[in-house]
Amino acid sequence: MNDRSADARVRNVLFLCTGNSARSIIAEALLNRAGAGRFRAFSAGSDPKPAPHPMALEILAELEFPLDGLRAKSWQEFAAPDAPTMDLVITVCDSAAGEICPVWPGRPAMAHWGIEDPAAVEGAGQREAFLTALRYLRNRIALLVNLPDEGLDELQWRDRVRSIGKIGEGTIGGG
Repeated sequence: MNDRSADARVRNVLFLCTGNSARSIIAEALLNRAGAGRFRAFSAGSDPKPAPHPMALEILAELEFPLDGLRAKSWQEFAAPDAPTMDLVITVCDSAAGEICPVWPGRPAMAHWGIEDPAAVEGAGQREAFLTALRYLRNRIALLVNLPDEGLDELQWRDRVRSIGKIGEGTIGGG
């Protein structure tokens, strides 16, 4: 049985979204804080924007997340031979989930955690849309970092990660 107790290495996680400007950037920051020592997060997009969305950066700064290194980048960076090998690739938008992804070195587990695009909201409701996306991502990431390192083989662990994206909003709650 291939369980995690024999493999205490840090898991690399790549969050994907088409523009890599909002949801995936927020997820990267959240997991790097919550999963420090167990996970190392990255983000990328199939068609990245020139820079992260200003509201994403504003909210992360208000919550005292480090902004150094947060930038919009192409997923091709992570398909390159010298890129870190990913253990898990999570799409956070429906369009990225439907796209044909590069071949990832190491054959990582794939999961989809659909989150509505806060960048699509303009005007007075935009800040609340970003806070809602952050809350859903934070709750799902909390479930991820609380998965046990022991007692699950790799297939069971991957199934649990995938099931996190299927949890309904009413189940994961606010907070």
